[in-house]
Amino acid sequence: MASTDDLPGPRTSILNNPLWRGLFWQGLTLALLVWLALQAFDNAVVNMRARNIPTDFSFWNRPAGFDVNQTLIPFSASTSTYGQAFFVGLLNTLLVAAIGIVFSTIIGFTVGIGRLSNNWIVARLATVYVEVVRNTPLLLQLLFWYNAVLKALPGPRESLALPGSIYLNNRGLVLPEPVVGAGFEWALGAVALALLLAILFAIWARVEQRRTGARHHALPVAIGLLLVLGGGAWLASGNPLSFQQPVLRGFNFAGGIKVIPELVALIAGLSLYTASFIAEVVRAGVSAVPGGQTEAAQALGLRRGDILRLVVVPQALRIIIPPLTNQYLNLLKNSSLAVFIGYPDLIQIFAGTVLNQTGAAVQVVSITMAVYLAISLVTSLAMNLYARRIALHER
Repeated sequence: MASTDDLPGPRTSILNNPLWRGLFWQGLTLALLVWLALQAFDNAVVNMRARNIPTDFSFWNRPAGFDVNQTLIPFSASTSTYGQAFFVGLLNTLLVAAIGIVFSTIIGFTVGIGRLSNNWIVARLATVYVEVVRNTPLLLQLLFWYNAVLKALPGPRESLALPGSIYLNNRGLVLPEPVVGAGFEWALGAVALALLLAILFAIWARVEQRRTGARHHALPVAIGLLLVLGGGAWLASGNPLSFQQPVLRGFNFAGGIKVIPELVALIAGLSLYTASFIAEVVRAGVSAVPGGQTEAAQALGLRRGDILRLVVVPQALRIIIPPLTNQYLNLLKNSSLAVFIGYPDLIQIFAGTVLNQTGAAVQVVSITMAVYLAISLVTSLAMNLYARRIALHER
């Protein structure tokens, strides 16, 4: 007599199988989305052709025909193309983002720690800064820095002289320009070699400390390598780097590096605005570190500055990094407000002038969106890798 285990089970159809049923509905949904996207694309192409709007990227290599008041690469209205104009705007955007991230991080960490200071004046000043700046619209702050601060400065002849032959006026910031002499490449190679050796020694010291517990002082060795090898090569080459000082001639300065006021206002506004949010992130991260950590460090005889640098901040970084990443992304996207003060970023040059001259709205806007998306994803990836590196790994 056959047991019940040998009897065949009830037959189920494919549609009654949860796995196949889920795959069916997901495939159907995907096919519907693809069909809708193709219909929208076809409809857009038909309407663009009916209105004589370009549907390809042939405009990319056409002459631009306009000038840009700040370029990090060679650009000419008569010979440069729309594609080169795109790279000019992209580099200007990346320049603002990089400088803004550095300044906002320094200011934000300083103000955030200042809010936790035992000094009543420092803590209250930091609080006032955070509450005023982060609760004021960013666009209003940009207009304030551009119109109320920089435009109100004196002209070039009455420039404000800053240390280091730096001059500030209503036409921007004028800095000494570095001039490369003979032997610069050799000296720079020696400095790069010294820096590489210092990094390799620091990595070796870290590995040895984890393996044996013995601590090797990598910082003094790295500084010594840079001073002996790099500095010696630099002096032996005859100091191949000099600075051309700006000189007032007529109604403006000749020589030096000129930073346009739009860039100064944009960096000042973005840095101070983003720093107010970073300060709160830092304050929350430091406050989240258990008080017992500080008490244990004090019991070991560490000074307050060492406790903050060696104990509190490394632990707080694990909490700070995720919201700090959001602030970096916000700074990058907020830089598009540069168009309101006339700074030639990607939005003004490519999504503004190029779009108006070519009429290729779909192509230009799509490229601009893809660029901002790619930069944001790369920034997020870098911050996530750093967060993973400093994360605590349980045994």
